[in-house]
Formats: sequence, structure tokens, C-alpha cells
Amino acid sequence: MHLPHQRGPLHDLPDSPEAYDAVLADVVEQALTRITPEGNLEHPDCVDDIGDTSLGITSLLGLAHRRTPDPRLPEAILRSLRFHLRERVYTEDNPGYPNLKVRNSGLPYARYVLESGAHPIGDWPSTVWALLQLVNVLEASDNLIHDELRYEIVELGHGYWRWLTEATFFNPQEAGNQAIGCVVGGLMLARHLPDPQGKSVRARALELYTDEIRAHCVRDRGALLPPEHGGAYDNNYGPISLSFLAQAHRVSGEDVFAEDGDALARYIDARLTNGGFDNGGPRYSEQHSGFESVLGLRYFGARIGSDLGRYRGDTRWGRHAVKTDGGVDGHFAWMLVWQIQDSTPWHRTPSTRSGRHQLRAGTVSVAFDDRMTPSLIEAGGTYFLPAAVNRQHGFGPVTDGFLLCRPMGEVRVRDVRTGTFAAKLVTKPVVGRDHVLRHSQSLYVTDGTTLWVTVALERLDGTPYLLAGMPYATDDGDRVRRTADAEVTSAGTLRLTHPQEQGADHFDARSEATQEQAAFALAADPRGYGNPDEGWRHLVTSTALEAGPVPDAPESLSVFAVRYGGSFSGPFAPTFERDAAGLTVRTEAFTALIGDTAGDAHGDPELTLRG
Repeated sequence: MHLPHQRGPLHDLPDSPEAYDAVLADVVEQALTRITPEGNLEHPDCVDDIGDTSLGITSLLGLAHRRTPDPRLPEAILRSLRFHLRERVYTEDNPGYPNLKVRNSGLPYARYVLESGAHPIGDWPSTVWALLQLVNVLEASDNLIHDELRYEIVELGHGYWRWLTEATFFNPQEAGNQAIGCVVGGLMLARHLPDPQGKSVRARALELYTDEIRAHCVRDRGALLPPEHGGAYDNNYGPISLSFLAQAHRVSGEDVFAEDGDALARYIDARLTNGGFDNGGPRYSEQHSGFESVLGLRYFGARIGSDLGRYRGDTRWGRHAVKTDGGVDGHFAWMLVWQIQDSTPWHRTPSTRSGRHQLRAGTVSVAFDDRMTPSLIEAGGTYFLPAAVNRQHGFGPVTDGFLLCRPMGEVRVRDVRTGTFAAKLVTKPVVGRDHVLRHSQSLYVTDGTTLWVTVALERLDGTPYLLAGMPYATDDGDRVRRTADAEVTSAGTLRLTHPQEQGADHFDARSEATQEQAAFALAADPRGYGNPDEGWRHLVTSTALEAGPVPDAPESLSVFAVRYGGSFSGPFAPTFERDAAGLTVRTEAFTALIGDTAGDAHGDPELTLRG
């Protein structure tokens, strides 16, 4: 079974001017076939996200006409624009809308659904989207719009802005992408307003970004991130926020957007595998946006010098939003407009800088969470998620049913690169049920094909084992499919276990359910509104690789050694020797000396690696 949204890398989509002209030409033909006598360009199946969709198609027609003049388009553009002005602008309060600060303001807004009171909660982002579509129409069709109509459009845009920032609470869904989108709308609108209105709107947009977005950023993996639906990052909406930051920097020139975009881009780069797989977030755990991410990934990938375009998107939405029949939907059309307007080329080579929360070389990558525990491993074409045991999740030693991966003090990291190998040593203080403080040393080494993991700590009693991950998905090139198998070897015993119990809080990787579906089933709220990450934390057990300790470890240590993927198909028989200099690890490919847990004069880990 293939994962529905994990498809091809976004940088594989052709992005030449000719390719974009072909996309616009297809939109034009669909729109001219679809347009009603009243000027409606909405897809016939459009029910929700409807308040901006016809206007979005209008903006694409305006851009197409600007690039390749077509005598059929001026009339269609003006007719569809008047349809929006006549039929899709609301000034009476939507019954039941909970986020108003001013009742009966008379200010215009766009609806998420057309029926009064049916689903008012989505009106705020729909109005942001409508503002963005409106400004794009204004800019793309300026030679077609007479002064009186231009004035009406600018006034409507200013009304949308005032509804968003005066009549309602700002960012009521706590969604970073929506909030930054609103700021972008204000910055773009300001350029079309006369002074002093334009200066006032621009200043207010920058103030909102500073006071309502930047001031509420959440820290994760060393980065400050605009929160998304209550979490630090969402793998569907986070890259959309990155695109908004790119547009904000393009239209304003303000350094703050570049700085924050660089930080978010480096964060995405660190959590993203070589194959572009990612999962996690408080809204959609495994879904990926498509074209909405392209602008940000391309723009900031070039700025930070990394191949962010490896990010796997939903390529069914590779160019623009579509309905189930493949027909174009105008929702998010503004992002396609900006994507076409921006000429930044894809940066296609990996960053050469070492990142604390990532180890990456060739086809192997390890993404680490805030605790420097692997959150995702890719090796041998397989993606491994943290496994669960007794409601504890992660990678690490287990003794007496207790997982030793939560740090009880500062976690220290050392990166070493040679001509052949990239390595990361993580020293982490941990405490078990016996309340004894132990120092766990985890060494990750890769040659770009194989990943070797060695974990050593003070000897554990009983029958400890290493929780070595849950094989979850396999890269098929242009698609990602579910799996429960993996190419893994252990220097001790190795077993692949599956939950003995059934139920929502026991995840068997052999089942057809995806991680996303299982996470939403455990969430407190309905799918689409609940937090799947929060739900997933309720998981009790999962499929898991369990590696026993190596039999010939030094007397005072418990040592675990696992090899993931690669071309080494022979026996995996590393040796371990401890002396005053530290722990020497010898494998078939390298020799590593792990220094004492006390570290150097500053307490930092010491690591020597030889091929």
C-alpha cells in the first residue's frame, strides 16, 4: 500500500517559463469551458474553501494574459471579477462566528462555505486567501481594469484587511501559515493604497508579525518556529509558512522575514530525510502540500545552500489545487502566481554544514528530536519511526520495561567527518527506575550507504535490549509505500516484534492503517481538528526492532550494536575494548574511539574515527 500524499520530490517538477506557460494554458482552457454566464469560475464540486476560489482562477487568467495575450481573456477576467464583487462579498455577520471583536461592523469578508452559519469557523483564512487573490488580480490585470473598478477593488481589499485585523481576533485558529499569509496580504495591499493609508497598513502588518507571530514562536530542535495549530511545526503547513515568508521578503525587503525563513528552512532541512520523507505535526501527520511549498523551499533552499526541493509533496497538487476529477480549483492560486513570478533556481546539492539535529550522507540520514533521540532514520531505502513500548516512544536501551532515552541533564554532541564517513556521537545522561544516573553514549556512523549505531552505557541488570525503531515505509523512487520489513543486522540477538494486543493504542506495522490514521484515531478531537502528534503519544506498543546486547562487551558496560541497510551483507561482528582512553569500536568498515563520558576539558564528547 502506498502512502497517499508522500509522492515525488517537488524539485522534479519542471519549472521553466515554458512549463509554467503550459500550466496556465491548461487553466485558461478549463476556465473558459467552465465559466458561467454570471462569471462564476468555481469548480462544480466546490463546497468548502469556496470564498476565494473563483477569484483565484481570475488571478491566473490575468497572469496568463499578461504573459501570453489572448483575446478571449479580457472579457472573462472582467466578468469573473464582477461575479466575485457581486456574489462572494459578505458584509453581514455570519451567524455563529465566534471570533468577532466588533459586531455588525459592515466590513467585507469571504466565507468558507456559502450557507449562513453552516461552518463559519473557516471565514478568517478564507478572507486572507480572498485578500491575496484580490491583490494578485489587481497586479496581473492592471491594464484591463478602469479607474473606477480599480478603486472598488482596492477599497474591497482594504475592507478585507480591516475585517481581519480590526473586526476579528487576529489568527483565531493559531495557525502560523494563515497569520503570515495575512501579513503578506497587508504588505501587498499597502503598495496599492494612497498615502497615508498605505504606510499605515504596511506598518500595521509589520507590527502584527512582530507582536502576534514572532513573539509567540515555539522552540523545537533549537529553532524558533511560528506555531501551527498548537504545535511547533506541521509537515503540511510548515512549508506553506515558509512560502509566505519568502513572499513577505520578496515584497517588503524586510530582513526579519529572511532571517526567520532561513531558520525555518534549516529546521526543515534537519528533519527531512534524504529521500524527502517526513511525518508529524498537530494537524496532518503525514499529508504534504504540493505547489504551496515550492516557492518557500526553492527560495530559501537557495539562500541556505541546501536541497530542500527533495521534500516529497503531493504531486497531484504539483501545480495548483485540484478536485477529485483533476479539475483546477482556484484555492491557493496566489501561490502558483508567486511561484511563477519568482525566478529563483532550485539548489540541488545537500548543505555541507553539520547540523546538531541531523546526520546525513548519501542515501542515509538520521533526524534527531529535541532530546537528540532519532525521530526518523532512513537507511537501505527504508524509513524507521521511533517504536513504542509501555507507552514510551523512541530509540534507546530498555531495561525492566523502561526506555532510557529521556535526558536527565545536558545532551552533548560531537560531529566528525572523514573522507569516507560522517559520524555523530551523542552523550546523554539518563535515569532508570532504579534512579541511578547513567551516561549513554550513542555513536552513529555512515558511509552514505550503511548506518552503524553503537550504544554504550553503564551495565544494565536483567535482560536489556535496544529499541531500534519501527520499519514503516520504503522508498519506491516516485512513491513511498508501507512496509514492516527492513535490512537490519545486530551484533547481539535481533528480533522484530509486533503488538500482542489489538486496538487503537497498539500499532502493528503489518496492518493497512497508516501512522496518520492511527494517530488521529487516538486524538481527542475529530480528524482534521485534533492533534495527531498528541494522539500518537497515547500509543502503548508498536512493531519494534529489538536488539540484544553484544555478548563480549567490556565487563562494566552494556553495549548494543546495530547495522542498517548497506552493501555489507556478511556477518556483523564488531569488537569492543575499553581502556583509559575510552571505548574502541572496530567494525568491518571503520575503527572509532569514543572518549570517556566526562568528555574534554569543557565536558564535550571526544571521538576519533578512522576508515
